Amino acid sequence: MTWQDFKMQYLVRFWAPVPAVIAAGVLSAYYFGITGTFWAVTGEFTRWGGHALQLFGFHPETWGYFKVIHLEGTPLDRVDGMMIIGMFAGCLSAALWANNVKLRMPHHRVRILQAVLGGLIAGFGARLAMGCNLAAFFTGIPQFSLHAWLFALATAAGSWFGARVTMLPVFRIPVKLQKVSAPQPLQQREDQARRRFRLGMLIFVAFTLWALARTFSMPKLGLAALFGLAFGLIIERAQVCFTSAFRDLWLTGRTQMAKAIIAGMAVSVIGVYSYVQLGVPPKILWAGPNAVIGGVLFGFGIVLAGGCETGWMYRAVEGQVHYWWVGLGNIVGATLLAAWWDDIAPAVATDYAQVNLLAVFGPQGGLVLTYAMLALAMLAVLWWEKRFFANKAQAARFSKEAA
Repeated sequence: MTWQDFKMQYLVRFWAPVPAVIAAGVLSAYYFGITGTFWAVTGEFTRWGGHALQLFGFHPETWGYFKVIHLEGTPLDRVDGMMIIGMFAGCLSAALWANNVKLRMPHHRVRILQAVLGGLIAGFGARLAMGCNLAAFFTGIPQFSLHAWLFALATAAGSWFGARVTMLPVFRIPVKLQKVSAPQPLQQREDQARRRFRLGMLIFVAFTLWALARTFSMPKLGLAALFGLAFGLIIERAQVCFTSAFRDLWLTGRTQMAKAIIAGMAVSVIGVYSYVQLGVPPKILWAGPNAVIGGVLFGFGIVLAGGCETGWMYRAVEGQVHYWWVGLGNIVGATLLAAWWDDIAPAVATDYAQVNLLAVFGPQGGLVLTYAMLALAMLAVLWWEKRFFANKAQAARFSKEAA
């Protein structure tokens, strides 16, 4: 294979979602085993909101929520911070390789409202449940925490409701058609594509070298940055978005991304299980109403906003201004939850048990149960896909007969 073939096939073209998400599942397991933490982003974004408040003279470090997730240092001093910086670097590198960076403004003010409101609701819900889609699907479920299953089911329900709401007339923006006298040929800006590819490679190589240098003084921080770089490449090149997985399931019947996510979790489970058996402690969180309420809010919010935590990150880097607003809403919503945590935590979270499936059912029992539930999730997706298209075909047949 020549360099040009490799470049076009693996760096410029989009990646197939199933192998890409499986790769993300493998990486998330290694990330857990090597760093002792897990692939998640909203906790760090909440800390960014706390740092912003500190700049304005507030003292969020005294809040109970930040005593749980900690606010010490800066993003450059934290494993999560370095991982997220790496994700942004990976997203930007990949987008530049494919010449996929362009400033795109929202087409209507309603879209900005959706972005901010949806992002705020999703950020609030994610932190109420102590984690977003990544912390549940690629961390909580593979780490055998019952709360993640509650969150996942609630997210599915919330996304169904969100899909119905976004179909309301108020969110249907009319499309303006422009009359043209003749087809316009596509303009291939090869010089721009070459320059951007080189810039993307420069960012990729420079960040890799910087992260490797950090591993000599702070191994976990440097490795977290490298893992983040890989995560960023994957989510941008494969366009990994949990919002599309749920929204497409309900509105179009497409299940490719949903299947990919389940397959990725299945692969991650066995890797995490191996590390747990070696003594790495899993992250087990409260299986209380916070997981259910947070999941419903999160599922509704990501569909309303049009992007989840992974989705808004790579789309924002690609220049889609809509997702800058989604990200801002996410951080604001998460920070609001942190401010109210002390008042609501006992009632919805901290008074409830932290249920580890491996402890309740035994190591083998917890592993088998987790795979059984993942199999049921896959069967449910396949059933829904078959039912959706059968109903669609039946409706088309009735319409044709009526005509």
